Amino acid sequence: MSELSHVDREGRARMVDVSAKADTARIAVASGELVTTAEVIRLVRADDMPKADVLSTARLAGINGAKKTSELIPLCHQLALSSVNVSFGFTDTSITIEATAKTKGPTGVEMEALTAVAVAGLTLHDMIKAVDPAATLNGVRLLTKDGGKRGHWERPEAAHADHAGHQHSHGAEESAKALLGNGRTAAVVVASTGVAAGTRVDTTGPVLVKWLESLGFSVRGPLVHADADISFGLSDALATEPTLVISTGGTGASPTDATPEATLALLDRELPGVADAIRQRGTAKFPLAALSRGVAGLAGRTVIVNLPGSPGGVKDGIAVLEPLLEHLLAQVAGGGTHD
Repeated sequence: MSELSHVDREGRARMVDVSAKADTARIAVASGELVTTAEVIRLVRADDMPKADVLSTARLAGINGAKKTSELIPLCHQLALSSVNVSFGFTDTSITIEATAKTKGPTGVEMEALTAVAVAGLTLHDMIKAVDPAATLNGVRLLTKDGGKRGHWERPEAAHADHAGHQHSHGAEESAKALLGNGRTAAVVVASTGVAAGTRVDTTGPVLVKWLESLGFSVRGPLVHADADISFGLSDALATEPTLVISTGGTGASPTDATPEATLALLDRELPGVADAIRQRGTAKFPLAALSRGVAGLAGRTVIVNLPGSPGGVKDGIAVLEPLLEHLLAQVAGGGTHD
């Protein structure tokens, strides 16, 4: 019993003394899912539920829940949270929830991220229960955490399940292709004010996630942010130091399109040839593709690529990136090949 940090020698619960631990940057990402009906998903997207503004209410509730974690869970420490982000996605019959919590201190923020997901999910249930009282909140779980002496931790099944599945279900060619992402992580960021508000369907993020998973990457996202919040969204995606970040949307000439500027602020080095190749491929079929201002480059050892916010633009990006990725990622890692 005495070896467990939350109990004393007599087996009684206690708060862990963290005063001797060093302050480090701490980040945790958690997720969950509210399973409901297709009708509820339609109503939430149209902002036509009896209780309106469903997603904004749930987002604020999740943030507030994270801040009150020490009041809800007896042995948690009070933390000075530097950031809490709660985002939502949709399947045909569910609303997915992801929360990222950050602090700088002597103890982790995983319970804050988990609490944000749980409270946001319960709030979603409250907002939609008039239409579907049988909705269920499932799979509240920690995805990643960083900081402290243990450094980076990632949920094991997230890193290996997709690759294992492809090894069993595809032939030798597909198995070899899956090695590209094996042991590597990626994040997909969607810049769309409409998708973030639930008034538009995300037609690009899920495509990128499916493609990256088919290559064996462990993928975080799609992480959806309004155009005005894309700078935060990209910084949040980089916080866990993934191998690859691909964004979609916000690359045009509209006054609200800010993805290239937000990306450039994070880059250490540009990869102009990659961005130019994506534009050229699109322009060959659709002249207006030349208006895309997307950029590509390196932030530390993370490759960041901007793609247009259209299915065609994403298709062109995938066609350009797939034959380049193996060599590019190996170079960034410091070698010519990836073992």
